[in-house]
Amino acid sequence: MSGDKRCPWCLGDEEYMQYHDVEWGVPSHDPRHLFEMLVLEGAQAGLSWLTILRKREGYRRAFHDFDVARIARYDDADVARLLADPGIVRNRLKVASTIDNARAVLELESGEGLARLLWSFVDGEPIQNRWRSLQEVPASTPLSDAMSKELKRRGFRFVGSTICYAFMQAVGMVNDHLLCCPRHRTVAGNAE
Repeated sequence: MSGDKRCPWCLGDEEYMQYHDVEWGVPSHDPRHLFEMLVLEGAQAGLSWLTILRKREGYRRAFHDFDVARIARYDDADVARLLADPGIVRNRLKVASTIDNARAVLELESGEGLARLLWSFVDGEPIQNRWRSLQEVPASTPLSDAMSKELKRRGFRFVGSTICYAFMQAVGMVNDHLLCCPRHRTVAGNAE
C-alpha cells in the first residue's frame, strides 16, 4: 500500500503500518480478541500505542493468551509475576484492572456475553465514518461515553471514554480510516 495514502498516524514505523494494514478497524466479534484489545487499550493510557504494540507478544505470553477464565483466577503470586515481567507495562493498577476485567467478563458470560454487550453500542453494525483528515476524528463520542459508563457499572476498570473510543476504532465498531486510505473501502466491505 502506498505510504502517502495510508492514515498518517501509522507512517514511519513498519510495525505500525502492518497493524494498520491488516488489523486496525476490521470488525471483530471474537470475545478473546475483544478482551485482548480492551486490555491493551487500557494499558496504553498515558503511553503511545506503538509502545503497547511492541509489547503485545509479551502481553499474550504473560496473560496466557488472554484466557479470561485463567486470568480471573490470578492471585497475589500472579500479580507479583506480572509486575516483574518487562514484557508488559508494569503498572500495578493496570495489572489489577486486567484481572478485574477478566472477572467482569466472566460475569457477562451468564448473560449476553462480552461481544454482544460491546457491539450493542453500535446496534451490531460498524459505523462508517467519512473523515478526510485526522483533525476530524474525535477522541471520544457519546457512544464511547455510554460504553464507558456501562462497562464501569459492570465492574470494568481502565475503560474511560477515550479508551473506549480507541477500542471501538481498533475492533472495527467504527471505521475511522480516512477516506483517502485504501483500507477505508476494504474495511467497509468487511462490514457488509
